[in-house]
Amino acid sequence: MDQAQQPSFLARNDFLIRRLHSLSGLIPVGAFMVLHLSTNASVFVGEETFQTNVDLIHRLGRLLPLVEWTFIFLPMIFHAVIGFVIIGGAMPNSNQYRYTSNRRYTWQRITGMIAFAFILWHVLHMHGGSHNPAWLETMKNLDHAQFDPHRATSTAGVALQGPFVTILYVIGVLSCVYHLANGLWTMGITWGVWTSEKAQERASKVCTAFGVLLAAIAMTGLFSMRAAVDTPEKLEAVKATEEKMLDHRREAGLMDEEHGSDEPEAEKETEE
Repeated sequence: MDQAQQPSFLARNDFLIRRLHSLSGLIPVGAFMVLHLSTNASVFVGEETFQTNVDLIHRLGRLLPLVEWTFIFLPMIFHAVIGFVIIGGAMPNSNQYRYTSNRRYTWQRITGMIAFAFILWHVLHMHGGSHNPAWLETMKNLDHAQFDPHRATSTAGVALQGPFVTILYVIGVLSCVYHLANGLWTMGITWGVWTSEKAQERASKVCTAFGVLLAAIAMTGLFSMRAAVDTPEKLEAVKATEEKMLDHRREAGLMDEEHGSDEPEAEKETEE
């Protein structure tokens, strides 16, 4: 066979790549998204609960970047790259989803592109995209890297106050939720879990219910975060609670030297 007529690497390994792509969308990317949105929604109970949940995550300390890249960012990048390859038509797509409606097929790809752009911006907006101090300082000068894990509710709530930012988060988060919920349905087709039309209809109802529930959790977290600090009085009260919790962690020896001598503590000592 002429080399020019040979199928590409992606076409030859279509079966494996599609299954790795769908699997990465569920584990770990989808699982992380459910955990992340649920953690954010805990602010509905109170800033103490949310701060405690954030502290549990950040107790990983210097291991956190390694965990993030191994279990979140690299699988997410792989999922996004293969997704764009499929959208671009570099991988065959015929006879994959015989019972998929054109609308769901189209919206899965639209929400995937929105989700990719949103997640990239969200990471920069809240976290800066890197733990490097010089980079973080640059991002802060650009009004990014606004989230402080030791003052979780106050910093996240303030970052979400603008109406334009709120609209971006609503669109971005709901796109992520739809992409995951509908992706679960298409994953079942890819893996041969539901192949008949009736089985796909039943699975569709379950995935829709999951998506609605996750969307409700996501919006609860988003708007509870904003409401927690939407007045100067609420913001000061939340900050006071966070400083008390921060002091308790210092006293318990749960903070490293860098965080034990951060700016708010130094200001307190100066005032005394």
